Amino acid sequence: MDIKEESLKKHYEWQGKIEVVSRARVETREDLSLAYTPGVAQACLEIQKDPSLSYKLTRRKNMVAVITDGTAVLGLGDIGGLAGMPVMEGKCCLFKEFADVDAFPLCIKSKDVDEIVRTIELISDSFGGINLEDIAAPRCFEIERKLKEKLDIPVFHDDQHGTAVVVGAALINAAKCAGKKLSDMTVVINGAGAAGIAIGTFLLSLGIGDLIMVDLCGIINRDDTYTNPAHEAIAKVSNKNNRKGALAEAMAGADAFVGVSRPGLVSKEMVKSMAEKPIVFAMANPTPEIMPDEAKEAGAFIVGTGRSDFPNQINNVLVFPGLFKGALSVGAKAITEEMKMAAAYAIAEVIPENEITPENIIASPLNKKVALAVADAVAKAYKE
Repeated sequence: MDIKEESLKKHYEWQGKIEVVSRARVETREDLSLAYTPGVAQACLEIQKDPSLSYKLTRRKNMVAVITDGTAVLGLGDIGGLAGMPVMEGKCCLFKEFADVDAFPLCIKSKDVDEIVRTIELISDSFGGINLEDIAAPRCFEIERKLKEKLDIPVFHDDQHGTAVVVGAALINAAKCAGKKLSDMTVVINGAGAAGIAIGTFLLSLGIGDLIMVDLCGIINRDDTYTNPAHEAIAKVSNKNNRKGALAEAMAGADAFVGVSRPGLVSKEMVKSMAEKPIVFAMANPTPEIMPDEAKEAGAFIVGTGRSDFPNQINNVLVFPGLFKGALSVGAKAITEEMKMAAAYAIAEVIPENEITPENIIASPLNKKVALAVADAVAKAYKE
């Protein structure tokens, strides 16, 4: 069986990848009285007097809601919240497995921004953080922005910011390996959706020299007009020389390419046109923008993908478990840019500098040391 058939078989066996496990033993009348009535009333009254005690008297301090509307599930598109549930369960499984964070999947049956925001707002007191997942652009930008304004707990759209942080971590080490400074590098991003815009914004914060964003209509520049506010905003801070054209024109002379788009969009000729020791992160799944062997044949110095069967897998699981663990540990009210930056450098530094090679620029997603390193760095950044 191939991996899809085997996975489907396992899902029939599992009948769900997570379950609720009681932390309190209930074996005697006294146990019952302590965990439930009448004893539990005292905890309720304490929280009524001081709502912040919900973090000490309930599981809230370690509880994250993983929420989707099912409009951008993996590479499957708008399949609906119910069909997206296996992905949300998988995300919750990773939270627990890698960071011992309890996560609960919630699939909302709506595509209305205000309805989604209001739903999450109404249930937010049950959680210490909100992980938004697989929500299509541009609606995802507005949902996240409104929730950040309304809630006093961290709100994090993983498709945007988790992807941005892990790409940033990979680029930090790739630049070291190639002997380049981030401030001297021109990075091309193909795909200006939620992930692409977030990656571009984050890389600019990291200090890259220039960013060139490419969407279906070509290079985003300052002379064209855009109906998408995110495109309008990124146009103002990228593409220093106001270049125009298609992806081929964007990649000529570039130091690095990041693909969050579609299979087969990058040719060998495009890679050959890049600067010395080109870095290629072809992250379309399951088929990348260019296959690693083709990119290498064309002269790519470092190649990363989203796949586990090639070196340098650039995977969000390196980010979100540790990031939330760190944020929850210090009672963070939000995920700040400084926390994301700290996470990127923590991920990069898991690999000692003397062990960085073209085939080893990013830790394995299965390396459980990463979440702890990220959690510590994020907690420290929030405190500072």
